[in-house]
Amino acid sequence: MKYSLSATVALVILAGCDNANQTFPSFFSEAGAVVDAHQEFGSATTHNAAIQNGSKSYTVSLAKRFAEEVQSTVNFAFNSSQLDENARATLRQQATWIRQFPEIRFRVYGHTDAVGSNAFNKRLGMRRARAAVSYLSTLGINRSRLEAVVSFGETQPLIVTQGRERRNRRTVTEVSGFVEANPNLLDGKYAQIIYREYITSGVPLPTGAVPTINASE
Repeated sequence: MKYSLSATVALVILAGCDNANQTFPSFFSEAGAVVDAHQEFGSATTHNAAIQNGSKSYTVSLAKRFAEEVQSTVNFAFNSSQLDENARATLRQQATWIRQFPEIRFRVYGHTDAVGSNAFNKRLGMRRARAAVSYLSTLGINRSRLEAVVSFGETQPLIVTQGRERRNRRTVTEVSGFVEANPNLLDGKYAQIIYREYITSGVPLPTGAVPTINASE
């Protein structure tokens, strides 16, 4: 017996419906009925809805993304606020990310190790924060979007020690908020931001943008 092409296709579809592990439950489902969980398709809609109803903070989301995508910390030599080449390379990487989001403000926090008095270390930490801000401002970042805040000095070490520790001698750059008070980025301008980020993502990072880690001094 010969089957027509349409009958053969129908049999294939019906046979597929009996497979409990199939991806598509129905050939006739509306577009978008199947969500690809592995690729998290549809997450953007969920994210935007959460921002609109106030259950999720866009500032917190961007801060988390910045920390995940960019090295947020630069380190310093002992008793110094001078930026070495590794520090400048990290700050260039930060600037590349920051330029994609001109709506966002950033703070730079300065830290030291435990050697020296607390008062001296607070001043040193602030000098380090200001050095990072000054360099970022030379990379096309408007100074009004950058803030060197009160230094934590030696009070928040990464490595608990009373001796010299390069990993504690650092600045940390973080997202702090928006340039304008409570802007609604999910209006018509939101598409412009996403498009701008898409275009920028195709530009190669500057040479030397991936920093290396020196041994502790």
